[in-house]
Amino acid sequence: MYRSKNQIKRLTDSIFEKVLLVLTIISASFIVVILGVILKKGITPFITINGGIGRVSFLKFITGFTWLSGEMFKSNLYGVGFIILYNLLIAFLSLLIALPIGVLTALFIARVAPKRLKEVFRTIIELLASIPSIIYGLFGAGVILKLIYNLSFMMGYQSKGGNSLLASVLVLSIMIIPTITLISEVSIRSVDEKLVEGSLALGASSQQTNFKVVLSAAKSGIITSAILGIGRALGEATAISLVIGNRKGGFSLNIFDTASTLTTIMLEGMKETTGIDYDIRFSVGLVLMGIILITNFSLNKLKKMVGSIDVK
Repeated sequence: MYRSKNQIKRLTDSIFEKVLLVLTIISASFIVVILGVILKKGITPFITINGGIGRVSFLKFITGFTWLSGEMFKSNLYGVGFIILYNLLIAFLSLLIALPIGVLTALFIARVAPKRLKEVFRTIIELLASIPSIIYGLFGAGVILKLIYNLSFMMGYQSKGGNSLLASVLVLSIMIIPTITLISEVSIRSVDEKLVEGSLALGASSQQTNFKVVLSAAKSGIITSAILGIGRALGEATAISLVIGNRKGGFSLNIFDTASTLTTIMLEGMKETTGIDYDIRFSVGLVLMGIILITNFSLNKLKKMVGSIDVK
């Protein structure tokens, strides 16, 4: 009887493992299917003559500073070099603004705020994280664009209705703050209390303990929040398309000038286009996936390096 029960347990475990394996394979296969579809359409402009127009030069596509030279559907001169630069610049500036705000908010919620206030702020941050992108975009179009238009006018610059690099950075910063805050707050709350008590016992003040001990111990989770935040910043399309202006050529560091990102270029006129102009947007998607992979890999390497440093 005892042996029979063990056999039933082993059989149950075996069935459970196989079910989990099948579910995992199904989940993993989605990325393969998605990548396959984008890859098939994305490489088409580089390996076919595109209905007689000719192949797109991959080198010019990656380094070009003009999106579409010539007439649509009759030209193979597409370049995304300047858009890649804009994409990285906007994501970096957004993270530069959102990371300190998000981490300090998380520190306040996790370590400083009274219990009731802590719950209120945590609920608000969770609500902000669940708001759809289009709502942030509408807020940007209705509020931020007017502020930037007035600011640029005061500084003697005529912006295009406020559509600008600065507007994109501000909207993205607001969008990724909740993500950074939630993950950082969990990481800060997970810091061993004995570490905190030891710091206080050695004579450190609460502020010194929070900034020099707690944040140092939670650095791995904080970097994880930055990885997710920059991933969202790189891949956001809906909200940013309402405030960026979709620049089609050249690169400018003027924060009041219009700009473009890979996602907004992909989104613009997607339903109205066809042929090479349609396929080339999948090529842009491949470039975006490559940038996100490289960025995540670099930040994960940084996370491992930072995580190996002891708290002092």
